[in-house]
Amino acid sequence: MAATNIDPRRHRAVLFDMDGVLTDTTSVHAAAWKQLFDRYLADRPAAAGEDHRPFTTSDYARHVDGKPRVNGVLDFLRSRGIVLPRGLADDDPGQETGHGLGRLKDRYFREALAAHGAEAFDDAVALIESLHRRGVRTAVVSASRNCALVLEQAGVADLFAVRVDGVTAEELGLPGKPDPAILLEAARRLGVPSSACVVVDDAPAGVAAAKAGGFALIVGVVRRGPPSRLLDAGADVAVSTLADVSVAASEERHLSEVPDGLDHWDEIADRLRDHRVVLLLDFDGTLAPIKSEPTKVTMPVKSRQVLQTLAQQCPVAILSGRDLHDVRRRVRVAGLWYAGSHGFELAGPVGEPIVQQDGESALPDLDEAERLLSAELETVAGAMVDRKRFALAVHYRNVRPDAVDQVIAAVHRIGDALPTLRTTHGRRVVELLPNIDWDKGRALRWLLAQLGYTDADVTPIFAGDDYTDEDALHEIREDGIGIVVRSAEHGDRLTWAHYSVDGPRALRTLLARMPYLVTSG
Repeated sequence: MAATNIDPRRHRAVLFDMDGVLTDTTSVHAAAWKQLFDRYLADRPAAAGEDHRPFTTSDYARHVDGKPRVNGVLDFLRSRGIVLPRGLADDDPGQETGHGLGRLKDRYFREALAAHGAEAFDDAVALIESLHRRGVRTAVVSASRNCALVLEQAGVADLFAVRVDGVTAEELGLPGKPDPAILLEAARRLGVPSSACVVVDDAPAGVAAAKAGGFALIVGVVRRGPPSRLLDAGADVAVSTLADVSVAASEERHLSEVPDGLDHWDEIADRLRDHRVVLLLDFDGTLAPIKSEPTKVTMPVKSRQVLQTLAQQCPVAILSGRDLHDVRRRVRVAGLWYAGSHGFELAGPVGEPIVQQDGESALPDLDEAERLLSAELETVAGAMVDRKRFALAVHYRNVRPDAVDQVIAAVHRIGDALPTLRTTHGRRVVELLPNIDWDKGRALRWLLAQLGYTDADVTPIFAGDDYTDEDALHEIREDGIGIVVRSAEHGDRLTWAHYSVDGPRALRTLLARMPYLVTSG
């Protein structure tokens, strides 16, 4: 079985199943199920077409493991030719309904738990502590109604920022695994899209749920038995121990640890003095404040004046996810270089725009995605489908919180069905882009080459605010200066930036100090 790596740059949260992944309670559950079914089948009068053989380990894996208890009751008995009504949540324990037998199983489980207790797996605790050190958030997602009790007995309840369990699912009316609803609810409570979450589960139902929810990485835990049952269900990797799951180390820091650029201006000035400089800037959230309606975003006049002055001293480029014509219209400063659609389109101060040819093959699929998403999201209040030439952005800033997962899932489902597209996330937006090895970091380096700046004597400066800007900040980590524009929406996330500023206004103040200090050579 293979080892795997969790990368905090891409994986901002990890959702753990409980039984068999975090705690050694799988055998306790299995014993309680066997006690329930063996007694029920032995006491039930025989009838034609019914199979009353004892409950087996194979039955547990195929019909019960990872599912809500009522579904487990009904699915197993149906496999034996016995059909019972679902019943009501307050049915008496032992009543011949899904709920009644489920409550009796719950009683058996609690009795066994009280007698034997619960322990957390050391490898799980070590992984969670490593994730926390790297700023990756964690949640526990379990079908068990006893989740809180088990975590408390195992001494690991305080390791999780979010818990979504069988009680939560019943309160919210969420279907259980293999439906992804409870996983998506946990991701929503963490404030992290499914495309940036890892799921760790030991049951095919949980793996299937993660696959259906569009999660970034699915790690199957097979502490005993063949890994094929989880790989076949859709796991990206199967491990026999969580010690085989590592957390990538890097030089990233939390935003709270990044020095303020204004407070440390003397350091920046010393680095820039008598150096050739190229200034590259994101637009939304960096030069211009974020608005609830992207079409209403405007750049302040004072920021435009600062850019005009800087453009007389060194090359200045705007690197934006907006269409080329859109970002040029909003900035309106002559003498600048502009890169639109994350660098797929480039225009200099003179001459015709340059287009990344590799992206053009995705245009028909972008057209199809626009058609499908516009139709599907038409009834979702606040959802906005924003077509650009080389991208399709779906904004959900104004969508009700309980409908956000629907929007994100729709984009992932349609994007996955169109082979030339890939999905990426930004601040309250999910985008479909051409599925080529291209990001803002590569676009930045390509842009520098177009400008003729490829030697080590040039100091590139990049400023951005969003997750998509981290690729560019990483690209210039060794030879440039990276500035992150802080936002309360992103919390204390990790960044590659050398310095930070508190919003677009503070960035403007910083940029205003640069003229006559920098030179293009």
